Amino acid sequence: MAAEIVNPRSDSDSDDIGVDGSSLDPLDPAFALHRGGKMAVRATVPVRDKDDLSLAYTPGVAKVCSAIAERPELVDEYTWKSSVVAVVTDGTAVLGLGDIGPRASLPVMEGKAILFKQFGGVDAVPIALDCTDADEIVETVVRLAPSFGGVNLEDISAPRCFEIERKLQERLDIPVFHDDQHGTAVVTLAALRNAARLSKRSLGELRAVISGAGAAGVAIARMLVEAGIGDVAVADRKGVVSADRDDLTPVKRELAEFTNKAGRTGSLESALAGADVFIGVSGGTVPEAAVASMAEGAFVFAMANPNPEVHPEVAHKHAAVVATGRSDFPNQINNVLAFPGIFAGALQVRASRITEGMKLAAAEALASVVGDDLAADYVIPSPFDERVAPAVTAAVAAAARAEGVARR
Repeated sequence: MAAEIVNPRSDSDSDDIGVDGSSLDPLDPAFALHRGGKMAVRATVPVRDKDDLSLAYTPGVAKVCSAIAERPELVDEYTWKSSVVAVVTDGTAVLGLGDIGPRASLPVMEGKAILFKQFGGVDAVPIALDCTDADEIVETVVRLAPSFGGVNLEDISAPRCFEIERKLQERLDIPVFHDDQHGTAVVTLAALRNAARLSKRSLGELRAVISGAGAAGVAIARMLVEAGIGDVAVADRKGVVSADRDDLTPVKRELAEFTNKAGRTGSLESALAGADVFIGVSGGTVPEAAVASMAEGAFVFAMANPNPEVHPEVAHKHAAVVATGRSDFPNQINNVLAFPGIFAGALQVRASRITEGMKLAAAEALASVVGDDLAADYVIPSPFDERVAPAVTAAVAAAARAEGVARR
């Protein structure tokens, strides 16, 4: 079977009713596209006659079942398991909407699934769980895991998302990937590598400041450190995350241990003075004066949607390279550049996990797609660049083999 991008319902279905009791506009293109959902399941083998039926189902299927029972590893060869990902959410941190619950999250999870298929050739199944307890989520996914080759965690609020990912990876022998963390980090690093190359500097020469100590901020900080950034400080609502603060969560205490080598304290604005890089994954607004205080030739990656922390018009006054999370400005930091290829590469070699090395390889491959076309308004390729997924897939598969997590 495979996920197919189709709309199975006809226009003759009854009118939709909004949550406030009002009719939803059937002419609104968003509702028109989503009507009946964005996915369906199709067969990959024909069932045209009784001979086909006897092979696809009973009695022929029994031979395959018996073989898998004797040799469990055959499940990857004779079912779709090794090519399908579960897209799992509890609906607690959906896009910019927040905690809207599992049912309201489904349009986003369907969207994620069709992006897997469109950009990586990977089948994906949306799974919205009606529970928010971390241990319950872990137990549920562990029980579902025999059907899947990988798990993509999506829109689960911090700090539970860290615990859930860690526990699942400990208990499962398939890749578990929280895209809000690692997908964002991979694309950010790729764009930053190219911005540094454009300015003829290395990552080791840069000092970065991240606004937001949630899932994305923590993952970006970790990946920048792994990649060799000169220094990086992360700020939350109370200021720079530093070891001397007594109000840190366990995740932020760990964050303080590997970031902020200079020991900066105080506000985000004070940390930006003289900084080379601003990375925004928190929302809010950064005053123009703080942006103006950054080093000459600075980079501003203001990725909050729909309103960047620094509007591009303001950022361009003071920065050499500007990126956002929006598609209507150049240099869009879009996770779709990463997760389809990362999973395609991991599934191709039947990796048992996705390692830091695989993520770094994905970032390097993504950055390399830009090549000699590098410019201030082109430090990251378009999601529709057909070179992206193959490059990331090949790099991730090679890294998995090099790190010993590939099983073929």
